[in-house]
Amino acid sequence: MKLYIIRHGETVWNTEGRLQGKADIELNENGIRLAKVTAEAMQDIPFDLAITSPLKRARQTAELIVGDRNIPVLEDERIEEITFGVWEGLCCKKDNFQIPSTDFQDFFADPFHYQPPEGGETIPQLLERTGAFYQELIHNQGYQDKTILIASHGCSSRALLYHVEHPGEDFWRGHVPANCAVSIVDVQDGKSKLEELDKIYYNPEDVIDFYD
Repeated sequence: MKLYIIRHGETVWNTEGRLQGKADIELNENGIRLAKVTAEAMQDIPFDLAITSPLKRARQTAELIVGDRNIPVLEDERIEEITFGVWEGLCCKKDNFQIPSTDFQDFFADPFHYQPPEGGETIPQLLERTGAFYQELIHNQGYQDKTILIASHGCSSRALLYHVEHPGEDFWRGHVPANCAVSIVDVQDGKSKLEELDKIYYNPEDVIDFYD
C-alpha cells in the first residue's frame, strides 16, 4: 500500500491567519492554482482511490488531484481538522492576535499540553480519531496493493503521520506543513514507513508560513 497524504490548498482564512478547524472554508484562487500545479506533477501516479476529509477545502484539493481518473473519492470525518470550538475564525497572527488565551502558543510549542476552549479538541483526542482511521485503513485487506490519496489538513495530517512513526514530543515535525505539501508512506504487512515528508510539487518560493 502506498499513501500520499496531502494538506489542502490555500484558503482566504489561511492568508488571514484565522483558525479554521471545522469551519467549511473553500480554496481561494491561489489554493486552486497550487492544487492544479500539484495535480499536474502527480498525474502519472496510479491512484486507485482517494479518501478525503468532508470539509470543502480538502474535498476540492482531492478532486483536483484526482482529475479525470475514474476512481472512488470517499469521505471520512475522522480526518477532518482539529476543532477549535469557540475560537474558530479568530486570528492567531502576531500582528492581529485575537485569541483570548495567554497559553494558545502551546498549540504549536507544546501541543500535548494545549488546552482548547469550549467545544474544542485536544491533540490526544485528535490522535484517537485519526488513529482509528489509520489502523482501519492499513489493515483493510482490500487495500493492501492500492495507491491511495488522502486529503486532509495541517494538524490532522500531522496526526496521521504520528501513527506512521512516533516523532516523540515533536508532533509538528518542526513546522506546520505547507499548503498542498505531500507526505508519502509505504505500508507493508501492517508496518508503515515514511518515505518522504512534505514534498512540494510547486515553486518553493510560493511556500508561505501564515502563522509566523
